[in-house]
Amino acid sequence: MTKIRTHPIDIYGNQFNRTGFVLVIMVGTFLTIINQTLLVTALPKIMDDLDISAVNAQWLITAFMLISGIMIPTSAFLLNTINNKKLFMVAMFSFAIGTVICAISTTYNMLLIGRIIQAIGSGLMIPLMQTLMFLVYPVERRGEAMGLVGVVIAFAPAIAPTLSGWIVDYFNWRYLFYIILPITMVNILLACFYMRNVINLNKPKIDVLSIMLSSLGLGLLLYGISVAGNIGWQNKITWLSCVAGIIFISLFSHRQSKLTQPFLELRVFKSKTFTLSTIIVAIIFMTMIGFEILLPIYTQTLKNLSALQSGLILLPGAIVLGIISPISGKLFDKYGVKKISMIGMFILAVATFPFFFLTEDTATWWIVCLYSLRMLGMGFVMMPLATAGINALSNSLISHGSAITNTVRQVFASLGSAVMVGIMSAAVTKYSNSYGGTTMTPLLNGLNKAFMSGFILITIAFTLCLFIASPSKEAK
Repeated sequence: MTKIRTHPIDIYGNQFNRTGFVLVIMVGTFLTIINQTLLVTALPKIMDDLDISAVNAQWLITAFMLISGIMIPTSAFLLNTINNKKLFMVAMFSFAIGTVICAISTTYNMLLIGRIIQAIGSGLMIPLMQTLMFLVYPVERRGEAMGLVGVVIAFAPAIAPTLSGWIVDYFNWRYLFYIILPITMVNILLACFYMRNVINLNKPKIDVLSIMLSSLGLGLLLYGISVAGNIGWQNKITWLSCVAGIIFISLFSHRQSKLTQPFLELRVFKSKTFTLSTIIVAIIFMTMIGFEILLPIYTQTLKNLSALQSGLILLPGAIVLGIISPISGKLFDKYGVKKISMIGMFILAVATFPFFFLTEDTATWWIVCLYSLRMLGMGFVMMPLATAGINALSNSLISHGSAITNTVRQVFASLGSAVMVGIMSAAVTKYSNSYGGTTMTPLLNGLNKAFMSGFILITIAFTLCLFIASPSKEAK
């Protein structure tokens, strides 16, 4: 009988503690991801304190998403150039420095700079975690590994608004950063003992033009999508930015096909499983972000609930997702992706459908149940599909696959909020012209139309799931 190795080994052949390694990488990524949505419910207090407009305040979130999105593709190159322990430290120290600047900031510009420095670390940490988790678990346990990744990627941004709402209601908004900073420093200290180098470096030649094309393309595309929710898709700034971004991304893609050592290896899209799973997960993530934005609008505007109460409505769903993600990962290891994803998509579709029939009198408990059921379905779909996609790649392509998956997810997350809020706004404007003796307010009609768009997206993702085949569990 072959002896099963229970401990992973680093690039030097030394065994190390997987539990400590995983804990350090998960806590570090959780801290960086939670900052994506941490300021959502704190913006009004920040606006009052720093005397800034809503547009400027929104840039504290938009800039974070932009810089983080730009950094993600660069991570594939850095993971093959710098040893992963050093890269982890760089990312965490960047995040820590940004957090200090945010905590002590007395002006808007200072706070914005702090957010940008935070985002550099965040953009590196997301694909870093996914790549490292794949490499320290054997193929037959990668579902379990990605279940843990799912807890971080989905749970952190979902719980952040509730946490933020509670803190800003009782303390100064700067405590959002004061609380995170000591946890970050403790995690850096633990990384000194538990982090190990597990990636064999091939040190590809740096291609400055690829970096420029990637940064310009993603930056312009994400900017265009981000501002669309405020100024509309018909605005010249929106579509010119998006078109320019797509052109630069196309030039970047063309260049990668000509390089002997691509900055970002796009050959991963030759895998049908990887391509389909990436698209499906991105669509689902798109609806998740859209719903997280629309539901607070509904509960605060039409049901007159506070920001904290609104956040608490989302909390049970976030907890359900956090619990089910590791469970679905183990089920994936046992049953494969096909059965798990189809069950999850069915639950997700059933739970999404009632949202476009909401009224002002819809019971809050019913909303909580539906949203929690949506997150249950999401937990059965996102990480198993993401695992199947990465499993379809060779080990040498995992870092590139992780970078591409997270880049697409970042773009679709921004697209989700812009599209669904845009549909709501357009429906509100159209319905306002005929609003008179009807019982439905324009805002409620707009929300229903936006939720309907979410159901259509889920239906598309459901259909694509039919073409996913359970890959063999051979080591790549």
